Amino acid sequence: MEKDNTLHIAEIPYETGALRFRYSRKMSEDKTKWIRDGYFEEYYENGNIASHGNYQDGLETGLWTDYHENGMKAAEGHYEKGKEAGIWNYWDEDGNIEASEDFL
Repeated sequence: MEKDNTLHIAEIPYETGALRFRYSRKMSEDKTKWIRDGYFEEYYENGNIASHGNYQDGLETGLWTDYHENGMKAAEGHYEKGKEAGIWNYWDEDGNIEASEDFL
């Protein structure tokens, strides 16, 4: 059976119709489920970005950034195979650094 590597874009709304998630996905090899693969975005109901990053075969990978509802950065760090890796930084809603954490 030929492997299908086609990526599909999914857009999942809130009940109000506002966009909640937008991400790329691919069908599993056994064709039983969708797997997130590629760029991912999450939005607050007010339309502001909540989070963005990338998936690889269903696991978070690379740089991810989370935002407070007011648009200020809330957290930023890297994932490796679905787990936090390296230094993650956290900010309050006014943009002041709150903490840093090193995930070894």
